[in-house]
Amino acid sequence: MYLYETHLHTNPVSKCASATVRESLEYYKSAGYTGVFMTDHFIDANIAAEARELPYDEKIRFYFSAYEEGVKIGEEIGLDVFPGFEMSCGSMAHILVYGIDMEWCLAHEDMDKMNKIELMTMMIEDGAFLVQAHPFRTVKAEMRLYPRHVHGVEIFNASRTEFENKLAVQYCENYGLLPFAGSDNHRGGKKTVFGGVATEEKVRDVQHFVEMAKEGKVKPFVRDENGIRYL
Repeated sequence: MYLYETHLHTNPVSKCASATVRESLEYYKSAGYTGVFMTDHFIDANIAAEARELPYDEKIRFYFSAYEEGVKIGEEIGLDVFPGFEMSCGSMAHILVYGIDMEWCLAHEDMDKMNKIELMTMMIEDGAFLVQAHPFRTVKAEMRLYPRHVHGVEIFNASRTEFENKLAVQYCENYGLLPFAGSDNHRGGKKTVFGGVATEEKVRDVQHFVEMAKEGKVKPFVRDENGIRYL
């Protein structure tokens, strides 16, 4: 099986991340992963403060700079690196987006002003795969679910509690969503528990991954001191 990290934040694009792109990627290579998806907080969320006042196109290029750096490092160390992002619906919900690249974002300058449901619908129409991250994480006693506007849900998020993840499993099953897992990693190799997805076929590119994910051909897993457990 090929192992992929699906939920990764890096410094400096994600303001809350402590590990750099290189630190993170070198860790995943050492841990036997085939690839990672760079899902830093998008421009509507916890992006680095210095980027928030930039013109739209510069802000987008800054955002994807982590992915571009990651590609170069990945080629150097032998790790596949793919683009993605974590979109914020206020503080109440976060959506992982796969299959939307920098060129798409540059061509849709109004995306940061759009209603989130309209934006998610448009991205899905353009071939994206959407996953609700840590759906039962409570911030300021509020949460929001989007079962009709995503393909999948993180049934395991390595940075959330067992209780929250159990609720996510029920949510996923009740709405017939596709099960997903990720680490929500901000600290590189300093974490002790990880999540991700495994595939029997090596991912060629993002669109190939999206196709496999929509077909249910990605298998979520947990990795800790006891090894890998498939969900």
